Amino acid sequence: MMWFKKKKVKDFVPPLQEQKEVLGDSMKELLDGRLLADTVLRKNIGFILFLTFLGIVYIANGYATEKLYMKKVNMEKELSELRFESITTASELMRISVPSEVEKRIQEAGLDFVQSKEPPTKINR
Repeated sequence: MMWFKKKKVKDFVPPLQEQKEVLGDSMKELLDGRLLADTVLRKNIGFILFLTFLGIVYIANGYATEKLYMKKVNMEKELSELRFESITTASELMRISVPSEVEKRIQEAGLDFVQSKEPPTKINR
């Protein structure tokens, strides 16, 4: 009579053990190809491809944004350098255009220009 003895069935399965069983089953399905042959997956292949396309677009957008940011940073550096060059050139021009400096440069060049003794006059029409 030992053959017909009832086995005890556990009604409650701990969540951790249940999770291990589900994970093990899904890994088996993935490895042996049952997951790909499933009708649910075949019905939703269009949606899965759409999500894949959106993921690729999202990644490409991130790279494009990073490229634009780097271009902006480089242009700001160049603008800063050009601004400093402009300020330096303007200050050099101001120094050179002082009347005493102009007279000194004319004498160094050996030109025969002389500063006028008469003040400029206004021409009326």
